[in-house]
Amino acid sequence: MRDHPKDEHAGAVGSGADVWTGRATNRLQWPLAAIGAACLALGIDLAVASAWTSGLAPLLMSVIGCVAAGLLMLFGTLAFVHVAVRVDAEALEVRCGHIGLPRCRIPLEQVIGAEFAPRVTPRQWGGWGYRWRPQQGTAVVVRRGEGLVVRRGDGRTFTVTVDDAEAAVRVIRERLGLRKGHNGRPSPA
Repeated sequence: MRDHPKDEHAGAVGSGADVWTGRATNRLQWPLAAIGAACLALGIDLAVASAWTSGLAPLLMSVIGCVAAGLLMLFGTLAFVHVAVRVDAEALEVRCGHIGLPRCRIPLEQVIGAEFAPRVTPRQWGGWGYRWRPQQGTAVVVRRGEGLVVRRGDGRTFTVTVDDAEAAVRVIRERLGLRKGHNGRPSPA
């Protein structure tokens, strides 16, 4: 779970680097996407090359069921194959999948703290994907492992599984510590 290239985030902490980036990948989602593609193909095959003699209603229900299940599995899994996290001077941004959706942007002015979570599991959040639990907050969970937990000023929390989450926490804390308040003094982190 913790395969961090030595030079990937080397300049991110303490050197005034503009942007920290991190990723997390779940290769187990690919077989599920393949099953979704197979369901979709089955639905299309049933619609095109069907010789059903039992009527139109069972055929239509089978085609719609296979196509719907295939699309849900295919797009639902491909959206969470990986997550990309970016921390710049203004915000924390999380993008999921190959097209970057769903996306979440949290301005750092709304953040009051950041913590390292050594073990975030899909079981804690009710599965993979974009999750919300009333007592825990919101999360993007693409795999089991380390994660970043951001606390907002309104009491909400946001958790994301990402490689090298400790570096992200250091960068966010550094940015919060450098932010000046209205009176010229650093605002509390």
